[in-house]
Amino acid sequence: MNRHQVEGYWKQFGDKVKETWGKFTDDELDVFHGTREQFVGKLREKYGLKREEADKELDEHLGKWARK
Repeated sequence: MNRHQVEGYWKQFGDKVKETWGKFTDDELDVFHGTREQFVGKLREKYGLKREEADKELDEHLGKWARK
């Protein structure tokens, strides 16, 4: 899923993001507002992931959520 697709689905996926990565607050999600690069950076910081791991994890979850 590319950057523009993430932005389009962001509000729809906000609750799922919080369910999956419970360390994120509503305020943080509002700041990211679909900006993939910022979200991946914070995902790496909060969960100690490498860039590739964070990208892969986000892509897997976005793909699942988009199919539902």
